[in-house]
Amino acid sequence: MQPDPAGQTAMTPELAKPSAHLNWWSALFDRLRALPPRFAVGLVILLSVVIGTLDSITGWEVSLFVFYAIPIVTAVWSLGLRAGLFTAAVNGVIWLFANLNENPYETSWGYSWAMINRLVYFTFVAIGTEAIRRKMMTDAAQITMLNDIRQLEKEIVNAREQEQQRIGRDLHDGLCQQLAAIGCALRALAEDLQIAGSPGAEDALRVEEAIRRSALEARSIALGINPVHMDSYGLSAALADLATATRTLTNAHVQVDGENVAEVDDPELALNLYRIAQEAVSNAVKHSAASNIIINLSEANSHYTLTIEDNGSGIDLEEINAKSMGLRTMTYRAESLGGSFSIARRPHGGTIVTCTVPTKRPIPS
Repeated sequence: MQPDPAGQTAMTPELAKPSAHLNWWSALFDRLRALPPRFAVGLVILLSVVIGTLDSITGWEVSLFVFYAIPIVTAVWSLGLRAGLFTAAVNGVIWLFANLNENPYETSWGYSWAMINRLVYFTFVAIGTEAIRRKMMTDAAQITMLNDIRQLEKEIVNAREQEQQRIGRDLHDGLCQQLAAIGCALRALAEDLQIAGSPGAEDALRVEEAIRRSALEARSIALGINPVHMDSYGLSAALADLATATRTLTNAHVQVDGENVAEVDDPELALNLYRIAQEAVSNAVKHSAASNIIINLSEANSHYTLTIEDNGSGIDLEEINAKSMGLRTMTYRAESLGGSFSIARRPHGGTIVTCTVPTKRPIPS
């Protein structure tokens, strides 16, 4: 997460995928690394002998010394650096004898110096191959770790979602129903007391009113945790309920901007967008002391854009903690939908949260 020049903190979805050529080379080197040691040794010997024989046949004018790198690379990748260095030394000797009878050098010293140059080249090939091998192994381990982290994030978000839905159902079907029943009983008690002319009738009505408000508050909380209207009326109705519930529970004025709010047909896409809006509204109320919050959901160019603007105290981009559970969850939700997530300061104060996702979710690779 890095601030851009415009004062915006953007969370980019994912790293670039490796090219087809890189995948082909990785698959080849993986096969070499998986070779049984005896088979690898035999392959290295065979390659060295074949290249040395061809080098001897073609003579000095058609030199094949660069192709000695093939058995050296094979040895390093399948057997390790020591095997590669040993293969480099052996191939230096093979090159020496392959060109012994036909070379342009007039003295043995010149020819020996040429062999030393070849040995240096073969040694650098072995060392360079080992460096590349270690780098690819490190990259593979990092990719595996990143995949594990993303899978763990997915499991955490799913577990959190399931727990929220369970709590929401328990509140709606349990506590809300009990409070409603108690309210009805108090209403009946108040009517009986009024008929009896008891002065306690007014107290019973006040208690019944308090119970009614508590039931309404509990229902608002339950709907925020588990937006049941999402299934029946869509995301726009759920966002409207979120605005109403926030106005009821806080002093903030929350509204959904515009009458023609984009409708999202994909239930999972809609639920993730709702959770992002819910988290952003909660942060605006709790951390920015916002008194006015505007939610907007639009559709253009095959993308949904969700924005939440507030007039709060704003944010300090340098102090944003990327490890914050709320920010990480919102970022992960946007990334899992193939979209992007960002936070920025508004020009006249406050904060704007933007989430842009494609209308069609990407097919997992």
